[in-house]
Amino acid sequence: MTQEDILEALPVATWDGPFDADVQTRAADALEVGRVLLFRSLSFAVRPPEERFLDPASLGSSRKNISLDPLSNTLGNTTLSIEDAAGLAGMMGRFAAAASSLVSSLFPAYAATLERARTSFRPAEISGRAYSARQDDRLLHVDAFPTRPLAGRRILRLFSNIAPDGTPREWQIGEPFADFARAFLPAIRPPMPGSAWLMQHLGLTKGRRSPYDHAMLALHDRCKLDAAYQARGPKVDVSFPAGATWLCFTDQVLHAALAGHCALEQTFHLPVHAMVHPERAPLRVLERLAGHSLSDN
Repeated sequence: MTQEDILEALPVATWDGPFDADVQTRAADALEVGRVLLFRSLSFAVRPPEERFLDPASLGSSRKNISLDPLSNTLGNTTLSIEDAAGLAGMMGRFAAAASSLVSSLFPAYAATLERARTSFRPAEISGRAYSARQDDRLLHVDAFPTRPLAGRRILRLFSNIAPDGTPREWQIGEPFADFARAFLPAIRPPMPGSAWLMQHLGLTKGRRSPYDHAMLALHDRCKLDAAYQARGPKVDVSFPAGATWLCFTDQVLHAALAGHCALEQTFHLPVHAMVHPERAPLRVLERLAGHSLSDN
């Protein structure tokens, strides 16, 4: 496995398009098969008054990123003053709008049902920090949300490296999702009867956890906790330079963020039926491997 197997570099240098039909087709095919789209010449411009926000001191202690809620337009986990928090929210909101424009223009099939979720800013250096294994994104994993069930909807994430000192963001990318799932899925037990209802009733989840959500969370945890797989599993080192932007389905692409600071990230959710090739979705892959539906009945 090489970088050529997992990266699809596209000649995209504008957030707004329009994009040629052949670029759109190439992008959708590569994205949905599990590749990482790389836009080397697509940078997000930080305005001079905003440069003061690119400081790890702006990050609160409760999480590893500052988040912007798309509904309330408020920031979470920041030490900034009210005035500066409003400024950072403005910068992050501008990034969210640019990311939404790019994805909707590059993937017109997604536009009608694409849901913009949280925007995050990650100013602190990744390497050298201490995390529990389940929280450590330096370990290979697929994304799954323990409190926000998606019932099969895709997790599409766009990242942009805005490090002012030119530091690259270092990742590792693992093997194809189907190969990974084929190895790990047989050991996953089904959820206990009534557990999804109980977690929702107690407020532990925001909605009912489906069998798919249960399986994806188990795959996330088992992968991170398997020291042998982390050490010897297939993986490729990838460096994203400052000024670059990249995009992938993080519920499908096994990834680990090893080093770097000052990255912006926009999360989107997408229903499976909106995909150009819905049979490639993790939901469909896991259902084929399991031999039965993983949706709520």
